[in-house]
Amino acid sequence: MTTTVEAGVLYVVATPIGNVDDISQRAREVLAAVDAIAAEDTRHSGRLLQQLQIDTPTRALHEHNERNLAPKLVKRLQTGESLALISDAGTPLISDPGFHLVKHAREQGIRVVPVPGASAMVAALSVSGLPSDRFVFEGFLPAKTSARQKRLTTLANESRTLIFYEAPHRVLDSLRDMATTLGEQRHAVVARELTKTFETVHDANLAELADWVQQDSNQQKGEIVLLVAGAPAPEPDAVDGEAQRILQLLMEELPLSQASALAAKIAGGKKKPLYQLGLVLSGEG
Repeated sequence: MTTTVEAGVLYVVATPIGNVDDISQRAREVLAAVDAIAAEDTRHSGRLLQQLQIDTPTRALHEHNERNLAPKLVKRLQTGESLALISDAGTPLISDPGFHLVKHAREQGIRVVPVPGASAMVAALSVSGLPSDRFVFEGFLPAKTSARQKRLTTLANESRTLIFYEAPHRVLDSLRDMATTLGEQRHAVVARELTKTFETVHDANLAELADWVQQDSNQQKGEIVLLVAGAPAPEPDAVDGEAQRILQLLMEELPLSQASALAAKIAGGKKKPLYQLGLVLSGEG
């Protein structure tokens, strides 16, 4: 069955995360038939399109120009052109550019059509051995240690499987911070270079994973997904996610003592664990 590309439609097209053979037939046909392709990096995507023998014109759409370029691309769609959006790898918008274009297109009544395919986080989750019925994707953690630890602290009681993307030069620091904030014994998985020659999926507790990555510099290269088991059932005095959210909002306006007391009343919990959490969030604990 041959795919028919419609005029005035924006196609959001998933591309391979490594192995070019993972491109779908539909994606091939859409990329070959649209009037133009908006690509995160035209040089990177150019190599893929060359492999696929596709010569459709490309236009760079990245985090630095997306807000300004999106209206111009939508005007092209309004004149009847068909466009495809791709990222460097995987499904666009998942920690990649494209949100502003899709949002603006939908606001203007443009039809936006998904052409699904590979996604590194889903691929990693499927082979991780961690619970996959409920999970939360956190994208990239903050680059600075203090901000990263603060973010991780807010996730310490999250019961769903946690999924992160991480840059290779920060993976060791992130694993160490995870061990500190989430607990050294928390089970986790490093999924690296999925579908590529040096694909690695390794599981252990966080302390062991940090040691393993430190001892093998090869594990600090390539595209990396980190997956962490959710927190065990909370203790009676543990702070749930909603109480934590309320506390953080109140802390922006009130002293910690008042914020924790008021959060306890609103959420129906106890003040002490909220106060202790507040100390950690404010960097005093």
